[in-house]
Amino acid sequence: MKRINNSVIALSLLLGMANIHAQEKKQLSLDEAVQLGIQNSKNLKIDAAKIEEATADLLEAKNRQLPELKVSGSYMYLPIKPTVDIKLPGVSGAGGPDVHQVAYGSVNLSVPIYSGGRIKYGIQSAKYLVEASKLSTENDKIAIAYNVAQAYNNLFKANQSIKVLEENLTASQKRDETFLKLENNGVIARNDRLKANLQTSNIELQLLDAKNNYNIANINMDLLLGLPDNTEIEVDQNYIDESQDVKPVDYYVNEAKENRKDLQALDQQRKAAELGSKAAKAENLPSIAFTGGYVAADIPKFLTIYNAVNVGVGISYNLSNIWKENSSLKQSKAREMQLSATNELLNDNIKLDVNREYQNTDYSKKRIAVFEKSAEQANENYRITKNKYDNGLATMTELLDADAAQIAANVGVINAKADAALAYRKLLQTTGTLTIK
Repeated sequence: MKRINNSVIALSLLLGMANIHAQEKKQLSLDEAVQLGIQNSKNLKIDAAKIEEATADLLEAKNRQLPELKVSGSYMYLPIKPTVDIKLPGVSGAGGPDVHQVAYGSVNLSVPIYSGGRIKYGIQSAKYLVEASKLSTENDKIAIAYNVAQAYNNLFKANQSIKVLEENLTASQKRDETFLKLENNGVIARNDRLKANLQTSNIELQLLDAKNNYNIANINMDLLLGLPDNTEIEVDQNYIDESQDVKPVDYYVNEAKENRKDLQALDQQRKAAELGSKAAKAENLPSIAFTGGYVAADIPKFLTIYNAVNVGVGISYNLSNIWKENSSLKQSKAREMQLSATNELLNDNIKLDVNREYQNTDYSKKRIAVFEKSAEQANENYRITKNKYDNGLATMTELLDADAAQIAANVGVINAKADAALAYRKLLQTTGTLTIK
């Protein structure tokens, strides 16, 4: 039996040590968290693939201005003697030579000279689309930076709530011990002591809820940052104290017009669409190219051709364009109209977003002052109520209510400061100036 007990104790110690090592702790500032979020973002990996695709389209457009050089050749065996009827004067046409194989090859060169501007417009349009893809990626980076800040803020609030509740739970448990002694000595009624115990139980429930919120927020952060899901993140407690010098709203509206990456990306798309319309118009123009070639053929016992070099100029024009409407041009014009309307809508949304987040930032800063005043009042009220209770001038219910109000007010101050810091970052995101260090 003793050996079994020793084995159980040893196993328990090993499991305890395993749990300690399994939960890795990592201290991160908000800027470090943002960097990790950007490095491990799945969305940015998709954006990188889109940039590669747009770059490949640009390469394809550039290739159209390069010469085309094609080589072809063939060898054929003729198992049955062909009938060759030669029509040349003075040459017998009946029977012909005994031909069993044919070999020939050719080299053709084509160098574009004029294509109505289709090649030039295609290259420039592809460049605009590459730039638009890059700007969209930058816009996504700013959005990711805010999402990480939001998750970081939730983790901070949950962690701070746990600290406040743990302090109050310790104080409440000590009060329960004191009240139990007072009850045993007949100083207070059992009902009053039970009310205090109920308050302690309520704090324990709040603490459980806060820890649950913290665990969920921590897992969310792990996923956002690409960390193992058993990593416990320790946040920087000072990030909410960053100075926030809020300027007039017009300043942020102008900043958004100059710095919003999605607006800049849309502008590049509009330029590409304009060039697309020009390229579509060029479909009605002819194409001219310099051509050259070389042909060689060998039919044993009949014909041999070498050094058949040719050079010239080729022109191509699709006559059906005379009676067919240019559908490509209509599609491109519709695309221009769509992007123009999208640009107007985006500008309106930017104004709305900036003004809304400016108001939210101002509101969140005012909330801090209100919560701080409320906390001062709640703390003073608890002090006065405690003195009254000690002197028999206040009931147990009044004391417990004052204590609960004190807890709520102190947690409210922390949450208000965290929400204000996040609201300011949201304002910067809507202006496209949220810094990514």
